[in-house]
Amino acid sequence: MRKAWTGAVLAALLLLGACGDPGSGGTPDAVPENPGGTPRAEAPRVDPSSSRPSTTTRQRAAEKPRTPRTTGAPKVLYLGDSLAMENQRVLGAQLGDELGARYRSAPYSGTTLCDYLDGTGKDSLVPDKDKAAALVRAERPDYVVLQFWGNAWGYTPCMDGITYDKQREKYFDRYAADARALTAQINSAGGADRPRIVWVLQGPDPITPDRVRRVNGVYAAQAKASGGLVADAGKAVAPASGRYTWVEKLPCTAYEVKNPAYCTGAGRAALHRGDDYLHFCLAPTTAKSRPCPVRSPGIRRMVAEITRVVAQAG
Repeated sequence: MRKAWTGAVLAALLLLGACGDPGSGGTPDAVPENPGGTPRAEAPRVDPSSSRPSTTTRQRAAEKPRTPRTTGAPKVLYLGDSLAMENQRVLGAQLGDELGARYRSAPYSGTTLCDYLDGTGKDSLVPDKDKAAALVRAERPDYVVLQFWGNAWGYTPCMDGITYDKQREKYFDRYAADARALTAQINSAGGADRPRIVWVLQGPDPITPDRVRRVNGVYAAQAKASGGLVADAGKAVAPASGRYTWVEKLPCTAYEVKNPAYCTGAGRAALHRGDDYLHFCLAPTTAKSRPCPVRSPGIRRMVAEITRVVAQAG
């Protein structure tokens, strides 16, 4: 058991620390095959000692929901950390196949919300050209999909050393403040044609199970407060008996049964590798992050839910 959980911690550090190149800015590369309980919301409390500014009146005004401007095929911008890095090609392919969507992805491994904020400068893992506001101004998307596991161990410099294990409540306060600030910057950059923000809820975390539940609560609360959308992709990789119960395998879906590459044995689909409890790509994690190169049931399940939410909203 000690060996297993040591591996889990190493896998988590890889998720947060493997900083790779961003995704393709255009049409995603072809993939081998066409891919296919609301958590409780913690009341956000802003710590006055945090270096991140509190929500201003202008920010609150910018968060007011506005009618989406989507007509015909939507344009989708996908931002996030290493989970988004893995998912990006499959999501782009599915959005294209089902919705004819135009698509741009710019994930960076190891990041959290503050990395995509303007003004974080040298303390950010995301260059200025790929900040959320800069990409919204350049791409004019209808939807901005945000998928962040939630950096918890201080790898991201812009978190100012605030970590889940040592400053738990300050970590959640800061995360909620950054969610508000990122929403305001995206909305401001969109102007009269601001995009809808899709907050992707995360799957079970075997290392810090309550942390991901509360992070999802932050996302759900922010979506509700600002007219955003919630895609509970994490529910698609959790057992029906427990939304926050971590499992390595789940019974195959009807799609997976019809496509045996996803249903590898005894009617069960592998969500994780045996040596990586957090990522959903079934290929080994590499030093340089990359889109997942192999069919992976967990990835397909998550992007199917994101696509469904975008389709339903349109």
